[in-house]
Amino acid sequence: MNYSSNKPIKTWAAEDRPREKLAAKGPRALTNAELIAILIGSGNFNQTAVELAQDILAKANNNLAHLSRFSLQDLMKFKGIGEAKAITIASALEIGRRRLISHPSDKVTVRSSRDSFEAIKGYFFDLNHEEFWIFLLNRGNQITHHHLISKGGVAGTVVDIKLIFKYALDHLASGLIIAHNHPSGSTKPSKSDQIITNKVKEAGKLLDINLLDHLILAGNQYYSFSDSEW
Repeated sequence: MNYSSNKPIKTWAAEDRPREKLAAKGPRALTNAELIAILIGSGNFNQTAVELAQDILAKANNNLAHLSRFSLQDLMKFKGIGEAKAITIASALEIGRRRLISHPSDKVTVRSSRDSFEAIKGYFFDLNHEEFWIFLLNRGNQITHHHLISKGGVAGTVVDIKLIFKYALDHLASGLIIAHNHPSGSTKPSKSDQIITNKVKEAGKLLDINLLDHLILAGNQYYSFSDSEW
């Protein structure tokens, strides 16, 4: 359907209205703009909800990952988007992100760096700053717990080795994966990344907690210290 007519959505054919279309055909039948239009409910004086949603998506290069990085203030720059609608959009995008890190009741078993990456990547999606996480494993190499150790700015974050092993010991972990993201988009490890990896690896030997890997994530790419034969 062409949405450029500026006619109110309620005047459209029932099968073209986003809510009715979802009810009849399911959410997968809707475009991203139509789904966002349902979230915001109404447009502005000059645009329908779908047209407004299309403008919002266009500003994000029609990429939901880019849209998820918009702040509430960014969203509220669009005419017709107040704080309540901005919060609704942000909440929906956050639910989508959290779905990516929701696993079945069975614990995730790690057999390779790819297994690790697939299990943890959702924690780092859409971040504009750096975060450092640890993931604890049992003797079967199953991830049992995770914890955010620190977060910082675009350039980096401070990591306290003592906090890593306090959390690991509290949960009687047998293995450990450490991971952080590079907002710059490069997965190349820095000198400090190498130093942290070596410190955690050596400390783990003393405590009988094996460091399986240190992953550096940037979007859908990652660097594995384990794969690099550290």
